Amino acid sequence: MNTSIVLTVVSDDHPGIVETLSECITAHGGNWTESSMMSLAGKFAGILLVQVPEERAGAFIDEVSALDSRGIQVVARRAGEAPDGADARDATIELVGQDRPGIVHDITEVLARHAANVQELETTVQSASMSGEILFLAHAQVKVPHTTDMERLRKELEELANELMVDISLDNMP
Repeated sequence: MNTSIVLTVVSDDHPGIVETLSECITAHGGNWTESSMMSLAGKFAGILLVQVPEERAGAFIDEVSALDSRGIQVVARRAGEAPDGADARDATIELVGQDRPGIVHDITEVLARHAANVQELETTVQSASMSGEILFLAHAQVKVPHTTDMERLRKELEELANELMVDISLDNMP
């Protein structure tokens, strides 16, 4: 039987980090199943899900944790049971506006009030093509309980958008 292990990885960015991780996974009979990785401000950051045989899980966790001696910090945790999501619906949030501190906090505060669970969040800042001002862009996938009043959530997000002077859209997924 296989066990799922979630790894978070941070290191100074340099060639060979992903190869080192994949070598550890392969050495323990594991399988790399999902990941998201990138270079940010000279650092490599990633999160990944691996499957390893249960009898090798402890040794695998010890080995990837020991990569710290090579400058690769890894936190390895056995995965828990994933919520079935039967009591929630999928929704997507898109945001575009002038960058300023606190945007993510303001949006997630509204989401938390409605018990929405952020599943994925991607953000970036870039220069606006015409004005050159710095724009903040966000894309989020969220799970919203079926008991949540979607119109009320949408209204609160629209009110916040007006306050922040950004564009926010909330779309229910089929």
